[in-house]
Amino acid sequence: MLPRAERLRRRRDFAATYARKKSWASPLLVLYVRRYPGDDLAVAETRRFGFVVSKKVAKKAVVRNRIKRRLRAICRRHGPEWRRGFDAILVVRSASVAASYADLDATVAALVGRANLLASATGGVAEGT
Repeated sequence: MLPRAERLRRRRDFAATYARKKSWASPLLVLYVRRYPGDDLAVAETRRFGFVVSKKVAKKAVVRNRIKRRLRAICRRHGPEWRRGFDAILVVRSASVAASYADLDATVAALVGRANLLASATGGVAEGT
């Protein structure tokens, strides 16, 4: 389970992230990102994740929950490699239902790289927005 501080839970947080309109897509997932301004260090040191699996994508709750568990595990495992100061929502597409954990892992890594959320190799924060 992701720590409570790293989860998007409020409707207004999801709405604010969607409203930012920064997204990257793949056949399995869509990643929406809202970055924080760097002025407030307390906020800039956080990173939160939200997961959306529609009933249209997976009819049964068991399947929806399995996909969300996999995505949470991926974010928990790779989180230290990612920069801080953002909210991210991963929206699941229908092809994800049949995808393996390795496929989801590779897709999340690719989307995070395209969104420039990876910390640089020198330990600092990657440049750009």
